Amino acid sequence: QVQLVESGGGLVQAGGSLRLSCAASGRTFSSWTMGWFRQAPGKEREFVAAISWRGGSTYYAVSVKGRFTISRDNAKNTVYLQMNSLKPEDTAIYYCAADSSKRVGFATGRYEYEYWGQGTQVTVSS
Repeated sequence: QVQLVESGGGLVQAGGSLRLSCAASGRTFSSWTMGWFRQAPGKEREFVAAISWRGGSTYYAVSVKGRFTISRDNAKNTVYLQMNSLKPEDTAIYYCAADSSKRVGFATGRYEYEYWGQGTQVTVSS
């Protein structure tokens, strides 16, 4: 059974930084593309970033490019999201997700990811 557990969320002032972690169970973690999504109150869940199974390729939403960095450590079955220069509009619940399809390119739709964590709250105050 696959489990994804996020951690690292919290309250931070605008301009600050947070690092989210997502620990995965499952022996095939290293073959999954991993993604981060977020959902603000009253809004749809939106794509934030994704990383290829080897970590050599990444893809970001325009809204976070240059501020957020996704990375992974396959030896630890963990994916990270380093968030810098945070803005109040980054406030949301952040979810990690796994795509085991081995598709070419990155999926950015929530229904293209099979496994999800429970989410971690990130609140950015102005």
